[in-house]
Amino acid sequence: MENITLKRSLGLWAIVGLGLGYMTPTIVFDTFGIVSKGTNGVVPLAYITALAVMLFTAISYGKMVQVFPSAGSAYTYTRETMNPHLGFIVGWAALLDYILLPMVNALIIRIYMVSIFPSVPAWIWVVGYVAAITGINVWSMGKTSNLNSILVVFEIVLIAAFIVLAFVQFSHGMGQGTIFTTQPLFHSNVHLGPVLTGATVVCFSFIGFDAVTMYAEEAIDQKTMPRAIMLTVLIGGAIFFVAGYFAQALFPDVSHFKNTDDTLPEIGLYVGGAIFKLIFLAGAFAATVASGLASHASVSRLLYVMGRNGVLPKKLFGYVHPKFRTPAFNVILVGVISLLAIAPSLELVSSVINFGALIAFTFVNLSVIAYFVFRQKRYKTAKDIFSYLIMPIIGAGSTGILWSNLHADALIGGLAWAGIGFIYMLFQTKFFKLKIADFAFEESDRAS
Repeated sequence: MENITLKRSLGLWAIVGLGLGYMTPTIVFDTFGIVSKGTNGVVPLAYITALAVMLFTAISYGKMVQVFPSAGSAYTYTRETMNPHLGFIVGWAALLDYILLPMVNALIIRIYMVSIFPSVPAWIWVVGYVAAITGINVWSMGKTSNLNSILVVFEIVLIAAFIVLAFVQFSHGMGQGTIFTTQPLFHSNVHLGPVLTGATVVCFSFIGFDAVTMYAEEAIDQKTMPRAIMLTVLIGGAIFFVAGYFAQALFPDVSHFKNTDDTLPEIGLYVGGAIFKLIFLAGAFAATVASGLASHASVSRLLYVMGRNGVLPKKLFGYVHPKFRTPAFNVILVGVISLLAIAPSLELVSSVINFGALIAFTFVNLSVIAYFVFRQKRYKTAKDIFSYLIMPIIGAGSTGILWSNLHADALIGGLAWAGIGFIYMLFQTKFFKLKIADFAFEESDRAS
């Protein structure tokens, strides 16, 4: 089993597609009411603010994935550039957002299906969905990527249809009556605090561009990874901004909506009528399945790397199926955890996801400084200082600003999770008397 590795089967656009699928482009319509209400009607401005923060962090990811072409992402970078124990805590925190997102997708599917078939028990939809997603991920990463790509294309086509219908509604005087308006970006009631809070909320939408680093050991050419990261965040950010701009121009405030917690169905109804509403819901369903496939695959790879290191029991978490060449145990474990979507509410689960994401983003930026400035001594030219010190400082600082705007429930839940991880680390290292196993780079070198 020691020589069985993950299969290299993913090209550039397959990886970008997985990242976009993870990000779920249609989420902009689901959260539109919440963000519009919180920002006083400047949803696209919140997305631009979040995109600016994400770009600095994406650049840092691109630098680090070239140095450490492994599937561990922020966990690997912190571990190798700073400290193995700190790396574990970062990986544990990131695990929170990675492991909860598949459950969130199962929850959303449950909500959609119960609304259509209220007489059918909710658990049937959760079990059926989780079984399908788990089976596909165990079977083949290539099959996962292909299905994800089809669903992502479907989402983008529907968003394009929304934009076309929006032009029709503008011609009838709906909303601002024109796309050529600055109201979705700035007006007299816009204030910095609410915009930053809104940016913190939509930061959740960008979770996915970082997850593509989990596929580093399955990329046909590892040199494409930095490009894949930047393309994912730029394309995703552009979709969010354009869709948010049109939606905000059509709906300057939330007075039109009966349910501001999930406005996608009503947006579809008001823009294109009952038929388009159903098609829009189908697109949201496809988006959720795509995100479920990608997020399930990503967290399975994170668990695999932690198991391969011996941080988690290696025999189980470091196992690769000899035929399918996927981390089958981890895939099944994530599926079992996702079954918990039968009971909790979407708000309860999603409130703490950003905690883990912002932890990861912050430490990826700090890892650039630790590796290039302190280890490689890359600070002798103005270019190096700007690239390896100033830019990651801006990235870390901007994620810190978003940190300060996190909801109290997210902080409490995230800190509780981090505390559990710290206790586990103390137990595993016998209060730091033992070291956490070093990274086995030869594993990734043998991957093919």
